[in-house]
Amino acid sequence: MKQFLKILIPIAVIIFFTQSAFGYGPKGYEPSKHQKNHEGKSGGGKGHHGYGRPKGPPADIPTHIKERMSPDGKGINLNGSQIGVKGISIMAETPALKNVVSMALKSNKLGDEGVRIITQSSTFKNLEFLSLWDNGISPAGIKMLARGANFNNLKELNLMKNNLGDQGVVLLVDSSNLFHLTSLDLSANKIGDKGAIAIATSPYLSNLKKLDLFNNQITLKGLEAILQSKTLVSLKNIDFVKNNIDDESAAKLWESHMNSCRALKNSDHPNKKKLPLCGN
Repeated sequence: MKQFLKILIPIAVIIFFTQSAFGYGPKGYEPSKHQKNHEGKSGGGKGHHGYGRPKGPPADIPTHIKERMSPDGKGINLNGSQIGVKGISIMAETPALKNVVSMALKSNKLGDEGVRIITQSSTFKNLEFLSLWDNGISPAGIKMLARGANFNNLKELNLMKNNLGDQGVVLLVDSSNLFHLTSLDLSANKIGDKGAIAIATSPYLSNLKKLDLFNNQITLKGLEAILQSKTLVSLKNIDFVKNNIDDESAAKLWESHMNSCRALKNSDHPNKKKLPLCGN
């Protein structure tokens, strides 16, 4: 499947992500420098700043938070800091973060309780870019995220390597909080066809441009639902590597989809429909 998707790159639309999922941060802060790339999906190696993974949370969490903030207070990179619930509670009470727009919180052991704190604190009411990669979040935490008022302006959301499963995805994509979302990373979450179909039929993902489903359990049925979606009309990039789809079946499905795209492009019908990944 990986080879198949790489072959598709020069054909019509980029299937593999070639940019970070967090490339549109506020002025003075560049979330893309602190988020994943394809080489980093395994999560191994040294940290981005040239040192190995810390063995525990920083001794002085408030000072660590201050050091990781952007000068304008609109962005913070705490990837790998392991601040835990205690740390996110401190952040919630930090006045300097009242205008924070972008938070990179990979591997901080936040869990569902951490999500609850982010949801309930007015400090985080302006969030647009949020990475909760590898934080042990379950469907219970996703339910809070889906309902939380602090998340209704999100443009990019990274939930890679949590415990969502189909249940969590169904809860997530049934939320109007996703209406402004342009990038969604659900890699390594044990998502199957039920979750993929929920994504394909969600009425709140019409602005989504990038979707990362790397390393899940989706079959041809789920991929077909996404390609035929009537709501993912803005989708331009998708990562489907490491799912339960064989190369031959995927190639046939993709060829069929591209034929549909070409037919739509050549149609003169004033109300012609749009399809994902067609360069609409």
